Amino acid sequence: MRIALINGSPKAKNSTGSILLEELEEYLGENAEVIHFGVHSPTIREEVIEELSKIDVWVFASPLYLDGIPGHLLSCLMQLEKACIQKRIHIYGIVNCGFYEGIQAELALRILQNWCYKVNFVWRGGIGVGGGEGLAMMPKQNRGHGPKVPIDRALEKLSNTIIKGEEQANDYVSVAFPRFFYKIAGQMRWRRMIKENGGKARDLGKKPKRV
Repeated sequence: MRIALINGSPKAKNSTGSILLEELEEYLGENAEVIHFGVHSPTIREEVIEELSKIDVWVFASPLYLDGIPGHLLSCLMQLEKACIQKRIHIYGIVNCGFYEGIQAELALRILQNWCYKVNFVWRGGIGVGGGEGLAMMPKQNRGHGPKVPIDRALEKLSNTIIKGEEQANDYVSVAFPRFFYKIAGQMRWRRMIKENGGKARDLGKKPKRV
């Protein structure tokens, strides 16, 4: 089985999507031939579309942008639509968000699902991952340990679904530590970032002036 893992993050390196796809590949193991594709701009090269058209299973990974998928990825989906690929390709999706709750990715997964209906592909389900902002900062741990346990289990389940060629209902998961602590960690990160850019922590509470 050949599987295309498509990173739809605007970040070419060190994105949460790339982390999730790499871990999914580990779960797929020797059961599949995995080909990685990066979709980081609003267009896809024709040779990439040609290569994708030869693969029966695609897995998209994307961050959540305003309850949907990033604009550049939407543009690429429209380009793939115009390519008129005739095969009934099976599509899975992974959408991560900075919100604590993975259910926030529901509409973005639905966008991918509706696109599948439009281009006559087969939607097979996906994962909404909450707490995505923290994944890149977490130390590498063995599977089944640490705050990533729910996400690891969801990725393992998705890999088994893909290998069997089956469909699953969307899973919505988050990191395994309290929402309160996740919020504190986020606030600490914002304070550090604003100081690194010459601002002050109190600037975080500023509101735009009414015109």
